[in-house]
Amino acid sequence: MEMQLAELRSLTARAENRRTETGIPRVAMVQGAIPEHQLAAVYEPMINVILSGWKTMTVGEQTLRYDPATYFVMSVDLPAVGAIHPSDTGEPYLAVNLTIQPAVVATLLADMPKSAGGGLYSPAFSVAPVTPDLLDAWVRMLRLMERPGEVAALAPSYEREILFRVLQGPMGWMLRDIAMPDTALSRIGVAIQWIRENFARPIRVAALAEMAALSVSAFHRHFKAATALTPLQYQKHVRLLHARSLLMAGEGNATSVAFGVGYESPTQFSREYARQFGLPPSRDVARFRRA
Repeated sequence: MEMQLAELRSLTARAENRRTETGIPRVAMVQGAIPEHQLAAVYEPMINVILSGWKTMTVGEQTLRYDPATYFVMSVDLPAVGAIHPSDTGEPYLAVNLTIQPAVVATLLADMPKSAGGGLYSPAFSVAPVTPDLLDAWVRMLRLMERPGEVAALAPSYEREILFRVLQGPMGWMLRDIAMPDTALSRIGVAIQWIRENFARPIRVAALAEMAALSVSAFHRHFKAATALTPLQYQKHVRLLHARSLLMAGEGNATSVAFGVGYESPTQFSREYARQFGLPPSRDVARFRRA
């Protein structure tokens, strides 16, 4: 595996200190060290392979650490705060990720034996060690950056292979559950999508549970288990992240942005913003621009 990791590190060394597109659909890479709160975002479902350095991801009150030669799977949209760090010997953080499309997973499942889904109230994010087969698929995928004329023909098959290798691993159930319409995780995904699209509106948990075709108690337990947040906490995180992006872009002051994302009290907004990002809005914007 060391030779595969070395080649992947060489291929991703061209990445910038931010998410960098590769020219391959749904595949991106990143290197460097980024201040923690600059990585606060709603993360889309993805498979992320850590090549060097290490990363922490905090969702709700849960924090996971990802080291080299591990990958993590996030199977629903999650508001999270990430922090990345160089290795102890100074190599920069390097990682590559594939955004998951449930439709692609569904076509792959049609060609595979049926398997069990996740257990009751399972989290929708976790970490596992890479395998040589998984790394081999990633090597062939990233080599396409140097042969762009082959991307259209070969990238879809390499993407299916990466997904296949993950489906065979300990977190394969996550991919299966988001691609199958009758699982609790896919139903929670419907509610999550509604919250993301309507975050400024008041929400009723009973209405979300009905949308997910679950009882209120089952919906609440599945939602909290999958996201590490209650539905109202999830909405708050999405509101604050959206507000932060507006403030960083200079699209309004703290008061106008607070009302725009659904807060009725600018004071409450500033208090919750500072709790989430470490500084009140104006000072956080100043810190971001200095960085």
